[in-house]
Amino acid sequence: QVQLVESGGGLVQPGGSLRLSCAASRFTFSTYWMYWVRQAPGKGLEWVSGISTGSSDTEYADSVKGRFTVSRDNAKKTLYLQMNSLKSEDTAVYFCAAKKTYIRSDVKRNYAYWGQGTQVTVSS
Repeated sequence: QVQLVESGGGLVQPGGSLRLSCAASRFTFSTYWMYWVRQAPGKGLEWVSGISTGSSDTEYADSVKGRFTVSRDNAKKTLYLQMNSLKSEDTAVYFCAAKKTYIRSDVKRNYAYWGQGTQVTVSS
């Protein structure tokens, strides 16, 4: 069974940093575009970032551009999200997702695989 397992979430003060990880198993990680999608309390899903199979192409939502950096290690089958200069509005459950092609969607069913999420809370 395919698994995407996120980790690294937690409580951080505004202006702080966190690094999220997503460990993949039981599918050919290196052949999929990988994504981060988040859901703030009481709100819908928001597409955050995507990275191509070989890391040559990275994309970001305007809300996180310049503060977040997506990366991947295909040998370790792991996706990362480095989050700097965190704001209260970044508080959300962060999900990683996989799809064979590039997509900029906040609809879960548009992705081939989806993780269980990790909570990020930005608060003083």
